[in-house]
Amino acid sequence: MFRNRRKSSSSVPLSTLVAEGVEITGDIAFNGGVRIDGRVKGDLIGRTAEGHAPSLLVLSDKGRIEGSVRCGDAVINGTITGDLDVEHRLELQSDARVSGTIRYRELQMDVGASVTGHLVRAEAPGAADNVVELGAEKTVAVASDRR
Repeated sequence: MFRNRRKSSSSVPLSTLVAEGVEITGDIAFNGGVRIDGRVKGDLIGRTAEGHAPSLLVLSDKGRIEGSVRCGDAVINGTITGDLDVEHRLELQSDARVSGTIRYRELQMDVGASVTGHLVRAEAPGAADNVVELGAEKTVAVASDRR
């Protein structure tokens, strides 16, 4: 699944399975991990319990989601028609087909994956906190000290 240096979401157990041939109409909220081999017509919302790993969505090449998705991490190899909002890491495998706006922090996209829509990279929390602006009075003081 994830092949990177940091502790990956592969340690999140997949506690729910929507099997091939199963179709669910309605919204789904989940904790932990969910694997979808069937079809979901509705929104998927992954919740992260405090002190636990982010929620994980695994959409197989047979899986299809018609609705918006929000989760911690995602491995997509099926079809999503709707917006995809991934808080941490998104992996789009070679059979992934996404139509909609994708928001992510880290992205891995394999050859063959297809996105029809927009890719929006989100900043990590606190990333903008390390920017320091010098006010006019500080700039003048620094310039006068150099004389």
